[in-house]
Amino acid sequence: MDVSMCMKKEVVTAPVTATVAHAASIFCNNHIGTLPVVEESGNLVGILQLRDLLELIIPAFEDLMEYFDHVDDFGAMEDREPTQEDFNRSISEVMEEPICVEDDSGLVRAFAFIIKYDLLDLPIVDRDGQLVGIASRVDIGRALLPAWCQGALDNLS
Repeated sequence: MDVSMCMKKEVVTAPVTATVAHAASIFCNNHIGTLPVVEESGNLVGILQLRDLLELIIPAFEDLMEYFDHVDDFGAMEDREPTQEDFNRSISEVMEEPICVEDDSGLVRAFAFIIKYDLLDLPIVDRDGQLVGIASRVDIGRALLPAWCQGALDNLS
């Protein structure tokens, strides 16, 4: 089965000209964790993950201390907000290179990309680089499991 069979076809995107403030409002208003960044033509040029925005103000936890598992509260860090300068930055400065697969890719290949690049969601493009969908770990897993479930039932008989 191709990833195009389980991907979401309506994708919230941001133009490459958007600011961090604009991207933050898109994340908040749409309850998403991955924001594909596109040119006017619809070509995928990058991805912005929620963690990319949060890392503007929150240092990586492994940089804070070696063991933070038992820390209940990070104090003043909980209330930090980006500066106006950060809000005005172009998302092209903080977005990641586009990691995607083509719409005719198999489900296992798509899932392998999600795991390898630690993505929440994987943008899907056509052969021309146009964004045509997005697939999450759950989308792909739900597409793979029915065949496995049937196989398990067959083995029980």
